[in-house]
Amino acid sequence: MTAFYNFVSGPLAWAAWAVFIAGSAYRIFSMVRLAQKKDGSAVAYMSWKYSLRSIMHWIIPFGSIGWRENPAVTVLTFLFHICFFAVAIFLSSHVVLWDYAFGIDFWSLPDPVADIMTLAVLGICLFFAYRRLFNANVRFVTRPADWVALGIVALPFLTGFMATHLVGDNLILSTLHVLSGEAVLVAIPFTRLSHALFIPFTRAYMGSEFGGVRQCRDW
Repeated sequence: MTAFYNFVSGPLAWAAWAVFIAGSAYRIFSMVRLAQKKDGSAVAYMSWKYSLRSIMHWIIPFGSIGWRENPAVTVLTFLFHICFFAVAIFLSSHVVLWDYAFGIDFWSLPDPVADIMTLAVLGICLFFAYRRLFNANVRFVTRPADWVALGIVALPFLTGFMATHLVGDNLILSTLHVLSGEAVLVAIPFTRLSHALFIPFTRAYMGSEFGGVRQCRDW
């Protein structure tokens, strides 16, 4: 099992990063080419001013009508993403890996704070699952791939928390934690998780069209 863990945390990890980087570049390039083919005029009215204005209104909590319509979902959505990225990047054990792999050393989260954020991510994942089951509008647009994506996101946090607090076999849980983290990287370019890549472009497109062409707000 130790040899398998070394493989998972070594060559397989680098392969996952390679797929993530290459896949993300391919998806973004493909999207740009498709946009030029389907709506070439969009390039003409793309505007930094309206693009950034739209992006800023959508990354600020309650900065848009869409965010203000459902305050609870807005708060939980922002909390989820803040905790997700904070733990993924600034968890103390992850900072050690950043330093080991890339020679990058920086501040890390206190372990109790990381625990709270991890539990917050898991709790909000349960909330998202509840909405997909019991909110008619969300359930209507939910596909099996959405459940897979939700599970992929939750699993690294669950296994990491269990491994940290010695709930079960540490080596098995650590291996599952690394594998599930790599699954997230690989899934980002090719699943609904690709919104992490495309949201800035989508908002730039919408902001430019509404602000520069229709002369109205898109938030």
